[in-house]
Amino acid sequence: MIFQSSNMGKFFAKTVATAVAVLFAAYILKGVHVDSTVTALLVAVVLGLLNSFVKPILIILTIPFTIITLGLFLLFINILIVKWAASLVPGLTVDGWVAALVFSLVVSIVSSLIEALIGTNRDERRSS
Repeated sequence: MIFQSSNMGKFFAKTVATAVAVLFAAYILKGVHVDSTVTALLVAVVLGLLNSFVKPILIILTIPFTIITLGLFLLFINILIVKWAASLVPGLTVDGWVAALVFSLVVSIVSSLIEALIGTNRDERRSS
């Protein structure tokens, strides 16, 4: 709707949606702490970059493990991405592997819901 005029607007909308999801996840999970809103925005950008550039490489390199574990190894990759983001962003702490897994699931679900509400994916759905 509002942000559909350009790719930069879509990027901004998705980043804000992810930042809100990060703040929500930190609020409901005991093992995740985010210092501020600025930290949440930085986490959203770092997660977006890691998910765009690093995660596909990890998925390709670990195809045998993913096949053997029937896809469950992808959860381990999500945990690694979250832990890596926590090590890169000061102000984000994730206490354990389970917290990282639940954090990644909550952020994914909440950001998808927010993006559906604000309509950032409408053009992509119409063109496919």
